[in-house]
Amino acid sequence: MLTYSFAGTGSDSLYEHLYKCIRNDILCGNLSMGEKLPSKRNFAKNLGISTITVENAYAQLIAEGYIYSIPKKGYFVSDIHTILPVEQMHPFEEDNGSSSSIDSPSMIQKADMEESLHFAVDFTSNQTDSEYFPFSIWSRLIRELLSDSQQKLMINPPCGGILELREAIARHLKDFHGLHVSPEQIIIGAGTEYLYGILIQLLGFDKKYAIEDPGYHKIAKIYNSHNVDCDYIAMDDSGIRISELEEKNIDVIHISPSHQFPTGITMPIGRRYELLGWASKAPSRYIIEDDYDSEFRLTGQPIPTLQSIDVLEKVIYINTFTKTLASTVRISYMVLPKHLVKAYYAKMQFYSCTVSNFEQYTLAAFINKGHFEKHINRLRIHYHDKRDMLLQCIKSSPLFNHVTIKGEDAGLHFLMKIDTELTDEIICQRAAAKGIRIMPLSKYYYHPEKAIQHILVVNYSSLTQEQMTKATQAFNEILG
Repeated sequence: MLTYSFAGTGSDSLYEHLYKCIRNDILCGNLSMGEKLPSKRNFAKNLGISTITVENAYAQLIAEGYIYSIPKKGYFVSDIHTILPVEQMHPFEEDNGSSSSIDSPSMIQKADMEESLHFAVDFTSNQTDSEYFPFSIWSRLIRELLSDSQQKLMINPPCGGILELREAIARHLKDFHGLHVSPEQIIIGAGTEYLYGILIQLLGFDKKYAIEDPGYHKIAKIYNSHNVDCDYIAMDDSGIRISELEEKNIDVIHISPSHQFPTGITMPIGRRYELLGWASKAPSRYIIEDDYDSEFRLTGQPIPTLQSIDVLEKVIYINTFTKTLASTVRISYMVLPKHLVKAYYAKMQFYSCTVSNFEQYTLAAFINKGHFEKHINRLRIHYHDKRDMLLQCIKSSPLFNHVTIKGEDAGLHFLMKIDTELTDEIICQRAAAKGIRIMPLSKYYYHPEKAIQHILVVNYSSLTQEQMTKATQAFNEILG
């Protein structure tokens, strides 16, 4: 009988790990076409896991066409030539030493396939609806630039980005956030991940960095990949605990005070001043304010930024256009305190700007001609309606008797607390078996023993009404 190890599954649930093990054996030819798989009960007993775990793994394999079932006979391996081209049949073969390149086709295909799990409803996706990207305006602006601005398009930009875009962003920050910054303080980069790396080089590899717990996993991975000392700071109802910053001797804290992910907490003004007070006590202390989705506060006015009340220049403000335009538009920026601007250009000027002139000039024109403001207003109405649609689906179903909604007025996700005895893992497994991908709040904790159970993080930005209805019905059945 098939046997797999469940040691070192990482962030995968048990069913995801089992699914990947079986899928890899099929792709590598270890399981051949027509071969019968063990029954759910016997397989579970042999592996020391629950039957529902095997059932969910089989369900995902069936959904993707790797296996099929015959009533009263069992589960069998499909002919995967009908799923993948021949050149992708063995994407997970181990390196036999013939190549030292990490970009070998097998590894690239493996990485792509790890990210390609398809669900009928995905509450973790932040992709933008294609119909809401301003394609016609964007293409018109590009044509105008190609026709009228050919010379400046071919001039290499300064390492901080073209001045025209930085001036446009400075005006937007003043109009939308009340921030008064000079264009020279703004640094353009291809995504916030790139800017985090730049900041580590600027502030120093010898500094001790910290992030929120719970928090966005990718941020921790970026800091760890740069081999800097990175710790995790617990949160209360007002945000990160200042006492822990002192206890752990933190130099640089990375936070999202206006709308923390995943909790949705908005840091109150008292805690903000307390945090600025902490930063003022040592020259090495800085606050990275990640304002990733501030444009989408759906009720009331935008929350003032921490940077706007910082008189000691301790806050480094970061934002991105991936939420307001599209997740595939890799344009982000940071606003450095004035005293760090000189240090940045002295130390980092050898870097080339990572965003092309074509994109920078197009975005500058998009902002300067008023299209960006109109686009944000249109999106805000769209997401407001979409959120209300999902909340109405929940409120009009029996599911509403089992849940409590929190944090629905800001950003593109909210929290749904479930009154149930089921574990988070079982809830997610049963949801996956019905084609629904969702992440519990507990998965975002670095310290699992501190994790709060029975709260789901609901990202609705890419969902259709049909998907909302399907998901609501599915959760009714899961909790029923």
